Amino acid sequence: MERTELDSLGKLGLINRIAAHFPLINTQTVLGIGDDAAGINPDGQIVVSQELLLEGVHFDLAYFPLKHLGFKAVTIGVSNIIAMNANPTQVLISMGLSNRFSVEAVEEFYLGVKAACLAYQIDLVQCNTTASRMGMTIGLSAVGMAAAQQITKRNTAKANDIICLTGDIGAAYLGLQALEREKQVFLTDPTMQPELSGKDYVLQRQLRPEARIDWLGRLKELNIVPTAMIDVSDGLAAEILHLCSQSKTGAVIYEDRLPIDDHTFLAAEDLGINPLTAALNGGEDYELLFTIKQEDFAKIESESDLSVIGYMTADASVIDLLTKGGQSHPIQAQGFAVG
Repeated sequence: MERTELDSLGKLGLINRIAAHFPLINTQTVLGIGDDAAGINPDGQIVVSQELLLEGVHFDLAYFPLKHLGFKAVTIGVSNIIAMNANPTQVLISMGLSNRFSVEAVEEFYLGVKAACLAYQIDLVQCNTTASRMGMTIGLSAVGMAAAQQITKRNTAKANDIICLTGDIGAAYLGLQALEREKQVFLTDPTMQPELSGKDYVLQRQLRPEARIDWLGRLKELNIVPTAMIDVSDGLAAEILHLCSQSKTGAVIYEDRLPIDDHTFLAAEDLGINPLTAALNGGEDYELLFTIKQEDFAKIESESDLSVIGYMTADASVIDLLTKGGQSHPIQAQGFAVG
């Protein structure tokens, strides 16, 4: 594969090369890549999120394809916007790059960014690069719009609200553990071939997760504005604790209501990991955890991609998991993931 050194193009040349692949999509975007700042003409309340991803902390390029990394970086930012019940519209990306990376490597990353921008119908409006002495650093800001009355926060849940969770959880963490296991095998014996058969689902959930933008439209169709919402990036347990802390409520979560995919159970068995541990503390699922009023239950009762996993309580000192055996245990967050 051809390798073009970054310094042969220079910062402006690299940015212009990236910009050529990102025509504007949203009518709110009036000025994109190429100026000192982006131009956005809002038609609602603006929400903004920032993320910082560090090589060796948040991703490992030993097994993480750059194209998937670009897609996932955008997904992380977009998921934060969706968790505010807002429509994502723009992203801004900055990168710190060592001379280990070529122009082609950066373009591979931005192929993933472009795929994500098309998937979420958003614009890349700024990209910037700077020299780094070590590895890769990714800074990403995501922008979204919503009517003021649609914005959903973390601190507005009430006692007796129903707790809902989209999709399933735990798979992303198990995908990470599978990759880490095979990396260690390779480091011990580089002639060994990776053994990842049967793990397509958990690998996809780790390497190329998708933000639940579909649920923005579904909530509108159901005429529901959640009373509180957060995305599951740091693990379900941590997010439950965040909602309760911010809303000054307690919660009861039912173990037998937690949505864990069959592929996740199989991967957990192979890896020797308790699937409940992965579901509660794994993180990086980017599902939506939200609360609704009791009277809205009938609207979501038949939704196949949504689980009712518990309810909020008035006693903020009690945040419990009710096990399948009927025992209550305080929910604690181990915080495996960051994002």
